[in-house]
Amino acid sequence: MTADLVPVLAAAFVLVVLFSFYISWRAGRLDRLHTRVETAHAALDAALLRRSAVVLEFACAGELEPASSVLLADAVGRTRRAADPGARELAESNLSRVLRAVAEEDGFGGARTGDDAGEDLPAEVEAAARRVHIARRFYNDAVAAIREARAGRLVRVLRLAGHAPMPDFFEMDDDPPVFTAA
Repeated sequence: MTADLVPVLAAAFVLVVLFSFYISWRAGRLDRLHTRVETAHAALDAALLRRSAVVLEFACAGELEPASSVLLADAVGRTRRAADPGARELAESNLSRVLRAVAEEDGFGGARTGDDAGEDLPAEVEAAARRVHIARRFYNDAVAAIREARAGRLVRVLRLAGHAPMPDFFEMDDDPPVFTAA
C-alpha cells in the first residue's frame, strides 16, 4: 500500500509546486503591470504639463489676438488648478478645444516669435499636443491590461493584486490642433 502511495504523493507534490510557480508568475505580472501603469501615468502627467507650459508661452508671445491669448491663458490656468482627476480631465479637454479653436481662427502656420528665427511656437504646441495624445493612449492601454489581468477569478480569490487601487482610464478630448498658414 505504501508503494502505491508514493507516485500519488509525488504527482501531488509536482502539481503543488507547478501551481505555486504559476501563482508567483501571476503576482509578478500584476506587479509589473502596476509599475507600467504608474510609469505611463507619470509620462502622461509630464506631457500634459509640457503642453500647458508651451501653450502658456504661446499665449504670452504676443502673436495672437488678445482675446485668444486670454482664452488660452485661462484654459491653462484651469488645468493647473484642477485637483481631482475628473476635473482635470474636463479642464484638459477644454484646453484642447480652445487650442483647436484658436488654431482654426488665427491660422498661425508660419508664426515666429522672439528674436530667434528658429523658435516656432505653433509647431511646438502641435508637437506637445501630439505627445499628449500618444501618452494618453499608452496610459489607457496599460490600464486596460491591468483591468483585464485583475478580472480573473484566481487573482480575486487569492488577492494577488494586494491593496493596490484599480486604476481608472484618463478620458479627455486630445485631438491635436493644426495651425494653418495665414
